[in-house]
Amino acid sequence: MTVNRTVFGRPLRSLAFDVLVSGVVALLAVAAVVSQPGGLPATLVGCAMAVALLWRRVHPSAVAAVVAGLAMAQVIAGWGPLAYDVGVLIALYSVVKYAERLRDGVLAGIVAAIGVVLAASQTVGNAAWWATAIYFALVTGGVWLAALNVRTRRLYVLSLEERAATLEREREAEARAAVAGERARIARELHDVVAHSMAVMIVQADGARYMLDQDPETARVAVKVVADTGRQALEEMRRLVDVLREPSPAEPAATAEPPDDDAVAADPEHRRAAVAELPALLDRFRDAGLRVRHTVTGEPAALPPGLDLTVYRVVQEALTNALKHAGVGASVTVTLEHVPDAVVVRVVDDGHGRPPVGPAPSGGHGLVGMRERVGVYDGSLVAGPRLAGGWRVEARLPLPSTPGTEVAA
Repeated sequence: MTVNRTVFGRPLRSLAFDVLVSGVVALLAVAAVVSQPGGLPATLVGCAMAVALLWRRVHPSAVAAVVAGLAMAQVIAGWGPLAYDVGVLIALYSVVKYAERLRDGVLAGIVAAIGVVLAASQTVGNAAWWATAIYFALVTGGVWLAALNVRTRRLYVLSLEERAATLEREREAEARAAVAGERARIARELHDVVAHSMAVMIVQADGARYMLDQDPETARVAVKVVADTGRQALEEMRRLVDVLREPSPAEPAATAEPPDDDAVAADPEHRRAAVAELPALLDRFRDAGLRVRHTVTGEPAALPPGLDLTVYRVVQEALTNALKHAGVGASVTVTLEHVPDAVVVRVVDDGHGRPPVGPAPSGGHGLVGMRERVGVYDGSLVAGPRLAGGWRVEARLPLPSTPGTEVAA
């Protein structure tokens, strides 16, 4: 992990490089203090240029103006081009590259062109001065064009970074919307489960009241059904409240898929889907082109309505993903493994299919939906590619504890 240290609000590496550049210009000014025209005053002008170049990144236009003024003073003094005048090229490069407005760089180029003509006129005293002017113009123009090229690339990279950041924010927003939509859908389904349980309790309680005197044993059984159903409804209500609480952080955008409400609404088993309807679901995917093999291991246990619905939805979405990504003709194995304390749903495809001809039947939940549903029942979900090819989805859903026995009155 690299740490980007800053000094005076500037990256340490950039500041060190600017100090090095200014030091080179100052060294050129001091080294020729005896031999160069102008002597000490010319050296002081060169040192002033070097000091100004320290701020070439943060205030490029101002630095270019200062350096241009010092260079013009040098020309007026008649000292001619000196070694430290490389600072003029550095200032020109900086204003073109770092200035907020390109017109500042254009203006600096025009000033530099005028300075080239004036400086060249002082190099020789004959008509050959224009050859020197052309040479200076080529060097200055090359620096200006190089700076423009670097500026263009720099702005392009910045635009790509900004676009990437915007896309990342949009993906995060879409992921949060997908989670919120899926939680709302789960809440509606759990509400239906609780409402069904309450209806059963009411019917059983009314029956127990009427049979209490005529058939006490039947009434006792009905009361036990009321108690057991009430416990399940209370547990489902707790899960419903958990779903409606503040959503947890969204899944990474790369794995999130927005819910498809139209596909869910078109599902004829949306309201009463359950493990018992899995054969019909598998037939639908076989008709769509998947080669599905279904196995059940262990002793199937009676599942609460909400958990029963979750198993169905996990299988539905895993098969949808297999059809969507593995393609028509892929082989898929659906396994329901019943162990003493949990039910394990495993969907594995070989990835050897071709793109589907028609639209795939979809539960519209994606990995977000599966994780949310499994999380409601404190389960775990593992989804990812297989080394042998294809995709594997495995969900482990703990079974609820067995309700206590109703004590006869």
